[in-house]
Amino acid sequence: MTEPVTSTPPPVALITGASRGLGAAIARALAPTHELLLGARSADSLRKILDELPSATGWPVDLTDYPVVAAAAAAIPRLDVLVHNAGIADIGTIADSSVEQWRKTLEANLIAVAELTRLLLPALRSANGHVVLINSGAGLRANPGWASYAASKFGLRAFGDALRLEEPSLRVTSIHPGRIDTDMQREIIAGEGREYHPDEFLRAETVAWTVRNAIDTPRDAHPTEIVLRPY
Repeated sequence: MTEPVTSTPPPVALITGASRGLGAAIARALAPTHELLLGARSADSLRKILDELPSATGWPVDLTDYPVVAAAAAAIPRLDVLVHNAGIADIGTIADSSVEQWRKTLEANLIAVAELTRLLLPALRSANGHVVLINSGAGLRANPGWASYAASKFGLRAFGDALRLEEPSLRVTSIHPGRIDTDMQREIIAGEGREYHPDEFLRAETVAWTVRNAIDTPRDAHPTEIVLRPY
């Protein structure tokens, strides 16, 4: 008598900031092999990517509304992959900055990441999961006009380093891409008063492929930090 064949459910991945740009590209890269939870601030913003990836599930949560985040995270019993992609880039000189700008940038890019990760630790531990932090070149070197953003990304790198040490059952990868050809980048370049040339930047699909490659790395290796620059 043959044994019944039991299928293994696909690994579950939560991607924040998945409605467009790099987050949507990461969703496309993981869709063939993962059950996807796609995060964004609102359900409306997720409609396009969910139409494209109908097997995915929307996860519309404002990551700075911590009671809502806690309730949404509690509904996830097991999580194989957590990709922190959501964030903001509020640029300007230190002289022109404000307390509100610093608070907003640090909360979106660092504090919200730390809290969501903390809440999902039981789900991640149950899967020996993988946390991927989409950092930036600004997390390695600060440039004029980017102080608050760089501070948030330096902090994000430190958070990843600490998480890696405190949670040895997890893999934690910090990815530091240079500028990426996205709608956000177009807005940044417009704010800098420069003409936009897409070929000067990394393709979102290339960075998404790097995320997928890190996740697929066999368990005998721990991809801790990956730096990408436009060629």
